[in-house]
Amino acid sequence: MTAPTDFVDPLDALDAPPPRPAPAGRARQALELLSSMRFAITLLTVICIASVIGTVVKQNEPFNNYVNKFGPFWAELYGHFQLFTVYSAPWFLLILAFLVVSTSLCIARNAPKIVADLRSFKEHVREQSLTFFHHKAQATLPLARTATLDQVAAVLGRNGWRARAQVRAHGTMVAARTGRASKVGYLAAHSAIVLICLGGLADGDLIVRAQMALTGKSVFDGGYQFIKDVPAEHRLPAGNPTFRGNLLVPEGARAGVALLSMPQGTVLQELPFDVELKKFNVEYYETGMPRLFASDIVIHDHESGEAIPATVKVNEPAFHRGIAIYQSSFEDGGSAVQLRALPLTAAGPPFDLKLRVGENTTLTSENGEQKFQLEVTGLKVINVENMAEASASGGTDVRKVDLAGALDKHLGAGVNPDKAKTLRNVGPAITYRLRDSAGQAREFHNYMLPIELDGQRVFVAGVRESAAENFRYLRMPADENMSLDGWLRLRTALNDPALRDRAARRYADQATPTGKPEMNDQLRLTASRALTLFAGIEAPAKGAEAMRLGGLNALSQFIETSVPEAERSRIAEVMLRILNGALFDLNQLAREQAGLKPLETGPTTEAFMTQAVLSLSDSFFYPAPVLLALADFTPVQASVFQVARAPGKTLVYIGAVLLILGVFAMLYVRERRLWVWLADGEAAGTTKLMLAMSTPRRTLDIDADFDRLRDELLAAPVSQPVGKP
Repeated sequence: MTAPTDFVDPLDALDAPPPRPAPAGRARQALELLSSMRFAITLLTVICIASVIGTVVKQNEPFNNYVNKFGPFWAELYGHFQLFTVYSAPWFLLILAFLVVSTSLCIARNAPKIVADLRSFKEHVREQSLTFFHHKAQATLPLARTATLDQVAAVLGRNGWRARAQVRAHGTMVAARTGRASKVGYLAAHSAIVLICLGGLADGDLIVRAQMALTGKSVFDGGYQFIKDVPAEHRLPAGNPTFRGNLLVPEGARAGVALLSMPQGTVLQELPFDVELKKFNVEYYETGMPRLFASDIVIHDHESGEAIPATVKVNEPAFHRGIAIYQSSFEDGGSAVQLRALPLTAAGPPFDLKLRVGENTTLTSENGEQKFQLEVTGLKVINVENMAEASASGGTDVRKVDLAGALDKHLGAGVNPDKAKTLRNVGPAITYRLRDSAGQAREFHNYMLPIELDGQRVFVAGVRESAAENFRYLRMPADENMSLDGWLRLRTALNDPALRDRAARRYADQATPTGKPEMNDQLRLTASRALTLFAGIEAPAKGAEAMRLGGLNALSQFIETSVPEAERSRIAEVMLRILNGALFDLNQLAREQAGLKPLETGPTTEAFMTQAVLSLSDSFFYPAPVLLALADFTPVQASVFQVARAPGKTLVYIGAVLLILGVFAMLYVRERRLWVWLADGEAAGTTKLMLAMSTPRRTLDIDADFDRLRDELLAAPVSQPVGKP
């Protein structure tokens, strides 16, 4: 006989590839995966990792800051994955959307089962199945079935159980349950995740970007001097359903347009009202740190014309037309400042400038060759610095011999940080920019009052090339009148050839040893050469590549190029002593010329001269021909408000409450079910009782609860009950 044609060898069947699922089967598998718990947990893990990145890495900073911190390669790589704008990145919003869909599907799939389980007491179980439970007991009670049922109902009610009885032909099944909130907690926790994610999506910039795309709006990155000049294509209407921006209002002024920062630029948000700042109030601690700041404002409604007074404090916002007005910070609002311009590269006289913060003017050198655009950018009346172990010796110690090793740093930090902090208000400071004819700008930060560092009062003037850098500070000693005049007088005298020659002669006359008059000319020439090199008048080296340096750096280069290596240490020490003595005499001559009495020798004068030598040397690295000192000011404060319309806030609050309740219910509410089977006993007037209890989680508390409940239900047994196996 031949085998049937449909016969299949079992070995061939094992080797055959598994059948491909049908399209409907693949769709169901995808739906099962999307609504599964493991998929939601994976999404939550990714969101947590992204949130950690968004917390550790400062968001929405200028890209140059990230290049400075991470380097060009890593900054470009991180920027490609939008790690600098995590919370508004499309991939982050997409993950949030998938989490909402996944959790919603999970709720939709399990909610009917949970609701049905909440309604069911499962009183239809068979009495034989009770013997298979872990927690079980049985006994015969000397009561009729009806009396036993009443006793069981009383015990269950007294212990908070809800019960339902089913009367059968040969007995009665009592089904009871407690801890139903545990199931509700599951729904509450999952619903909370959905609400919080929806609230986050609603309050993010997703809706703003969608509205901009649909209405043809775009961002801008500057180019307009006033907000009123910004065209309508960069403005969002007042009816925008959600936004969060900043509003700067100076004292005595009003504003009704907020700035929304986007990853590519800025867009303006029209408000349905104007905010007028009547007065800004700020209180300080003894250290100078702000203790409390608040704004007295008036809200001018555009539609009704109503003026509503309000006070906005930190964490105490004002509300109008569904928009919250928060106190974010405070800045300068256009203070009037008087600046004293002190020339550094020429012997011209100082002059005064009167400007307001935010204004600019043009500065021109005496010969007309250099022009700078002065932009006054900020005034801070209170400046709190850490003064712990601050050091003012950022330059070179003139008592040292190794000039080359000591000149590695110029214009160091104004105050050196330390773990132990001593906070102190060091007074007002002015910030400005000087922009040259090529458009290159440097930022300057000068303190008005002298700061005490290492027991000496110094004036501090900072400079940096860009906002991504820290300020480097020039530290100039204060004179006996706590002013900068003494240092400036010495700086001017250093540029005077006649005074330099007189100082060299005076030094030579005082330093020439008795009995060796032939050394006078040599000392005079050496002192004159040291002053000329220090003043930057003479190049320290010969040749086409030689350049005028000035300061201690010029002396160092002169010694390295003119003195044999074996003699450099000795010659450097001699040159420094001669320079110190000549500069002291130069300062005395400058004081005599100004009609002041000479300085007396002592520790105070020595400290002044030491710091003067250091700062004069560092001043040749100061990248501006003029130093602007703050002479006087009239402050005008401005409040920075954060205005927000956040419809998702309510969803987030509700979600947070549901999450707390849900997690509490799932962790601390124990769901338990109890079945009690009552049947007539063998003897008349007795009832055979069998009970069993189930719980999703077995704990020691459950064992104790069952033992206590069993003892109450079998309070008067006729026969010994059978406990747990």
